[in-house]
Order: sequence, then structure tokens, then C-alpha cells
Amino acid sequence: MENLDLTMLTRSQQFDKLIGERSAEKWDIIIVGGGITGAGTLLMACKAGLKALLVEQQDFAWGASSNSSKMVHGGLRYLGSGQYGLTKDAVTERQRLLEELPGLVDPLQFLMGHYKEQFPGPFIFNSLLTIYDWIGGKKNHQYVAKGISDFYAPGIAKQGLQGATQFADAVTDDARLVMRILQEARELGGTAINYLKAEALLYSNERISGIKLTDNLTGDEFQLNAKVIVNAAGPWTDELREQFGAKKVIRPLRGSHLIVPAWRLPMAYSVSYFHPQDKRPIFAFPWENATVIGTTDLDHSTSLSQQPCISQVEIDYLLLGINQQFPHANITTDDVISSYAGIRPVVSKNPNNPNSKPSDEKREHSIWDDNGLISVAGGKLTTFRLIALDILQTAKPYLPKLQRNKLQGHLFNPPQAGFELSNEVNVNYLDNTLTQQQILRLQSCYGRQYHSMIKNSSRKMLQPIANTRTSFAELSWSLQHESVEHLDDLMLRRSRLGLLLANGGAEYFPQIKPLCMQQLGWSESKWQQEVARYQDIILQYFSLPERAKQINKQDCKDVDLSAVGEN
Repeated sequence: MENLDLTMLTRSQQFDKLIGERSAEKWDIIIVGGGITGAGTLLMACKAGLKALLVEQQDFAWGASSNSSKMVHGGLRYLGSGQYGLTKDAVTERQRLLEELPGLVDPLQFLMGHYKEQFPGPFIFNSLLTIYDWIGGKKNHQYVAKGISDFYAPGIAKQGLQGATQFADAVTDDARLVMRILQEARELGGTAINYLKAEALLYSNERISGIKLTDNLTGDEFQLNAKVIVNAAGPWTDELREQFGAKKVIRPLRGSHLIVPAWRLPMAYSVSYFHPQDKRPIFAFPWENATVIGTTDLDHSTSLSQQPCISQVEIDYLLLGINQQFPHANITTDDVISSYAGIRPVVSKNPNNPNSKPSDEKREHSIWDDNGLISVAGGKLTTFRLIALDILQTAKPYLPKLQRNKLQGHLFNPPQAGFELSNEVNVNYLDNTLTQQQILRLQSCYGRQYHSMIKNSSRKMLQPIANTRTSFAELSWSLQHESVEHLDDLMLRRSRLGLLLANGGAEYFPQIKPLCMQQLGWSESKWQQEVARYQDIILQYFSLPERAKQINKQDCKDVDLSAVGEN
């Protein structure tokens, strides 16, 4: 399987191959941005028979695509505003992902409590869900009148509680989803390289003809030609467009979250509720054996070159909301394992008007064609495939070889398509080592590479680390095959150990160190440099500001939440 070997190349090997081919025939399409939209576009371009390259200035999924609210939802909010078409698209894509990636995209039950004199009431909300379920082809909601605080959501506020509605959507590990999409694209011949920055556009006869790139690891600069450039850079979308005079359209909005131990706030459902301060909907939900509380929605004014982080005002806001919804929980900053923040690249009606509310901005995606630079911004994680199809449709005049007839059918190849499990792995051994849910998760996360990852792994290597779902076997695989260049790539995006374990998982450095040295060839001094870099990142951007202050780290800028908008 010749194409499959492409997934085995290290970043250095891919980069050398790229440099060696730069004088060859131009690329059909070069995609700038390694988040969910860029990754989805690379996959669909490869399916359509195009010679495709993706470049990312940081690590894959470094931005919002590793720091989202993790929801794969059907767009219930769109339906509430009368946008039936958007809801239908989102529900269809949600079901596709649930069916193709069980264990990576999982069903998640939601619970919305109905309180006296609170809008929307049970009748309106359940009527909306009836339409929502009809679109999805299955009834997935029910009204609950009793036992809410005893069974469905123990500890939920009882005062004024009239009942609750249970309904269904889905949840994922967003960064791992990006990596699975990139793996699928590489198996089809696509190339994806991280830490490669798009500096400037190249022109020929007043049309975009290529791009100037800088290797952020070495400083080397070079140029590549392409028939079309796709600008899927998220909050950075304006930077390339502004090079030829386009007006700014992106309004960066920050969404921040807190993660607490599951035992501290046990959740069987994602509980949605309205914040007492501004009546904005927020939620708490189970994720990766922990509990996530989120999300805020406010203008982000800090430089986009710096990783976003939560502010003290946001922390106070989220704690106020969760403790009113669960009045006996008494969640404090001492309970927080970590925090994370992502920047939504929302297309603004008026990006220069600071007085407009974030909730007034639309969340649909927009696409622009500027003489061969196809830019995209906005949209939701759930509909990345549809966004990619729209991008390719816009780029079609520049791509005569585009084969749209190949874009139907399954998005992901099942692991069984590449091998016979019984021929590669002792099935009885697997049955005694991994649960069926663990097997499903590994198959969905690693696809046709699943058997290669586990066949040489010991029982101990396959067991989850602490209370997470990640094993050392997965870390070892990622180090070998997933372009890990820094420790934070491994701990925050290839795995989520940095978010789920105290102190960013430092307790497990003695086991992780030899893996990095063996698989990446790191020396002792390189390991120490990476640990220092990683701990600095954890303290500044994934911890609470008060903890960073204790060691004289720069605090995140507080902002006014009086005008926060809808999620």
C-alpha cells in the first residue's frame, strides 16, 4: 500500500521531500492552516484527486481546534433562529461522524432544567426538539418531571425547578479528530507539515501563483507554486488578505473553560443552564473522565501570536454560574486542574465597532475568492466536511483536474479496510487487555494504523495513564509518526494529558523522557529545554492566573464581561 507509507514519514522527512520537489510541477492546492477546516480541506482535496499540501505555522490544531468546547452538535441554536437548512446540515454531519468514528465521536446526553419564569419554557423547548429530532430521523429527547436532582443531575439547584428536558448531541477530542483527518489525507497522498509559516503571496499576471514560506524551526525560507491557495488560518485569515488591500473581517472572540476532576463534580449528562449574571447559556459536561465548565464569549485583544488564556474575570464568571446551578458543590479555584481558551474566527458584520455584542455576530462560515486566494472563516467543527466542499467548489475554476464525483461516500476508511485483524494481532490477547470501548476508540483515533500501533505494545503500555483514556503506547506511536517537535505537541494535542493531569502531567515525565529520547533522538539537554518550555506554557496559558503570578509570570489581561454574547 504505497500511499500508506506516507503516514510513516517524520516531519523532517516530509520537509526534505517537499524541498526536493519544489522545482517540480506546481501544486494543485496549498492550504494555509492546520486546524479542523484546513485538515478537512486537505482530505477532500486528496479525495478529489488533487496534489495537495497543508502548512501550519504552529502545531496542528494549535488554535481553536484543540481548545474548542468539544461539541459535535446539530445546531439547535440555528433552528431556534429559523435557520432550518443549517440545522439539517449539522445534524446530518453529526450522524455521519457518530457512525464513522465511534469512540472518538461519542453520543452525549444533555439536560436542560426548566425554572419558573425562565425562557424558554418546557413546551417551547420540547417543541423545538421535536423538529430537531425529526431532522435527525430519530427521537432523542424526553421531558423529565421527577427525580432530576436525585438521578439525572445530583445536586442541581431545586428552587423554582419545574422539570427538565433530556436531549442528545455528541462530543469529541477535537485535536485528535484533526490528527485522524490528517492521517486519512496522508494515506491518499496528501502532505501536511507543521511549524511552516506562510509569509507572503506570489503573483503572476495579477493572479495568485504561489506562496513564500518560512520554516519556523530552522528559519529557512523558500517558495512554492500552486494553482490555488486556500487561506484557512482561522483568526489569522485577515493577514494574507490584507496583503493586497482587503478589509479586515475577522472578529476574534475568546471562549475559555475550566477543567475539574470528575469526582469533584460528577456529571452523567451535559447540563446546560443560564448564567445568573447575563442569562447567557453555558454548560458543564463530562469529557475524557473529567468535567469541563464553559464557555465564555468575549472579544480577544491580545496578540494572536500569543497563546490565549483565561482571565480572572472569566474564572469568576464561570465559578459563579456553576455554583449557582450546583449550590452545594462549592467549586473553587483549588479544584481546577487546568484551564484552556480558544479563539473563534467569527466573521464580523462590523469588525471595527467595539460596541456590538458578540452574540450579534453570525457563526456561519464565509468564503472569498481574491484572484486565486480562497479564504474561509467562521463555521463550526461539526460541518468541516461541508465547509471543505464549499471551498473546493469556489476553487473549481482554478482546478480543472478536480474530480467531484469522488467526494461522496464514507469520509474515513474503517481499520478493517487495511488489514485482517486476526492475521496481525492475537484477538484473545486484545480481549483480555482492552475493553470493547477502548478498541473502538483506538480504531477511530488511528484508523488503518491501529494494528501497527498495538501489535508490538505490551499489556502495560496499552493500559490508560492514571484516570485518562490515553496509554503510553499511543504516546510512543505519536512520537514516531505524528510530527511531534515539542513536548507540548505531545502533551497538549497528540494527547490531552497536559489538561487532565495535575501540573501538566509532570508526575509522568520519568516514563515519558525515555520515549522522547528513543523516538525523537533527544539528548539530556534537549529534554531539559523542552520541559522548561512546556512548564512555562502550562503555567502561562493552561493554568489559573493566580498560579502564574506566584512565580512571576505575566498575568492574562482581564476584560469586561458585561457584553458577553451567546456561545
